[in-house]
Amino acid sequence: MELLPRVRNLVRYLVRGDGDVEDIAQEALIALVRGLPSYRAEGRFQSWADRVVARTTFAWLKRSRGRDARHADAPVELVAVPSEDALPDEYVHRRHMVTLLDRLSNEQRHALVLHHVLELSVPEISTELGIPFETVRSRLRLGRTALRALATVEDDGGEGLG
Repeated sequence: MELLPRVRNLVRYLVRGDGDVEDIAQEALIALVRGLPSYRAEGRFQSWADRVVARTTFAWLKRSRGRDARHADAPVELVAVPSEDALPDEYVHRRHMVTLLDRLSNEQRHALVLHHVLELSVPEISTELGIPFETVRSRLRLGRTALRALATVEDDGGEGLG
């Protein structure tokens, strides 16, 4: 398994814009190497690695909250790294989903990515994010509704929401 495309894509799903994706991915890869001795092989390696990447990304986001967004006015350039087993249509679909995710709140975005990409349950997301169970359910519901609305507006050729 090639890990770098998976790490980059997960980081990109979790953060808005591309400005810091490479830095966060590099930090996540270092965390993975440092954390290897703690991997107990009780589950899939990918699942363990995904959680390490998500935690590293959330820690980076928390550290950066106090700073002004360094790339607020920079044009958005999509980073979605195709994996060898991904079909071209799947790559295009992922790029489109990233543009839609960029238009959601971080709270909704994180809940959706943890649930639908990492396949975490609502209780696991609640623990991971340190928020109540019902808050996770609400963010998932609102995020799905917002994604549907964004996709519908784009399919209709409109300008989109927000």
